[in-house]
Amino acid sequence: MSEENKNLGDDLKKGAEDAMDNAKEATKNIGDKAEDFAEEAKETASEFVDEVKETFASNSGENKKVLAGILGILFGGLGIHKFILGYQKEGFILLGITLISIPMFCIVVGAFTIYIPAIIGLIEGIIYLTKSDEEFFQTYQAGKKPWF
Repeated sequence: MSEENKNLGDDLKKGAEDAMDNAKEATKNIGDKAEDFAEEAKETASEFVDEVKETFASNSGENKKVLAGILGILFGGLGIHKFILGYQKEGFILLGITLISIPMFCIVVGAFTIYIPAIIGLIEGIIYLTKSDEEFFQTYQAGKKPWF
């Protein structure tokens, strides 16, 4: 029986060593795959950033028109569409009204004033998207008309 136990112990020891070797190899393979995935993700992110930079760098009014229109509709209360078009003062006005309205929401005044910037953004977003590209460019980018 002791010879059987010794053989069983040796088999268990060999099995544990094999399992350890397999685990080390699997860990190495996983590490390699993770590095490959990280490299691909980095390349994809770099391509995406380059594409976004190219989109914003272009001088055509269409790109800013669509972006400003959609952001005006979705996030008009924060004034993001104004910042996209280069109207920092107007963007801060919309953002300020929204931020001041939040604590004032506890009293009745904030319940009414919080909707004003959102409505302005919604209206401006719709106006931006319904104008032709040339008309939008002439009015809001070349002519610098800040409101409506």
